[in-house]
Amino acid sequence: MELRCFSAFLALQVLCFIDAYPTGAPTGACEDMIPRHSGVLPQPSPAPYSVLTNANNYQPGNPITVTITGPEYRGVLLEARTSGSTGALGTWNLPPPDTRFLECNGAPQGAVTHSNTNLKGNTTVYRWIPPQFTSPVYFMATIAQQRTVFWINVRSSTLKSGKPGGLSFAMGASAGRADEKPLLLLVLGFLMFQVLA
Repeated sequence: MELRCFSAFLALQVLCFIDAYPTGAPTGACEDMIPRHSGVLPQPSPAPYSVLTNANNYQPGNPITVTITGPEYRGVLLEARTSGSTGALGTWNLPPPDTRFLECNGAPQGAVTHSNTNLKGNTTVYRWIPPQFTSPVYFMATIAQQRTVFWINVRSSTLKSGKPGGLSFAMGASAGRADEKPLLLLVLGFLMFQVLA
């Protein structure tokens, strides 16, 4: 009897280890972005996280900076998407410490996921490289504070294809992206002052 109990306990420990994915999301999570944490459901409450970008627009080949703000987290799956698609779009550049690329849709750098359970936070910055594409794009994340506490479908604001409207600073971050404040008028005013002086 004791041997059976010990065997059952050992089997449960092995299953818990296998189902935790401490070194990143499996490729099977690319489409639905649901961690394969056996017996654990996503949090029903609104996520305490925001996915922010440094721009309102994107241009093919020009990197977009993506940041997840909120409490520190241990696990992440981050993808770029377009409306009506569950496929990852574009590629990611230089994954930050404690993260790695995840192959999605045949793209070796199609998504970013955690490489360990070390804490990650507001200083963890991800860089996405847009493809030759013209449809609106947004970023979708699954964020895990721990194995049993995670949120899915944490979404950024939508970025449109095209050039930014002049020089700008990225300021504020309450609406899912940094609101841009035009710098062009300030620069033009300074130049006019220099010419007239």
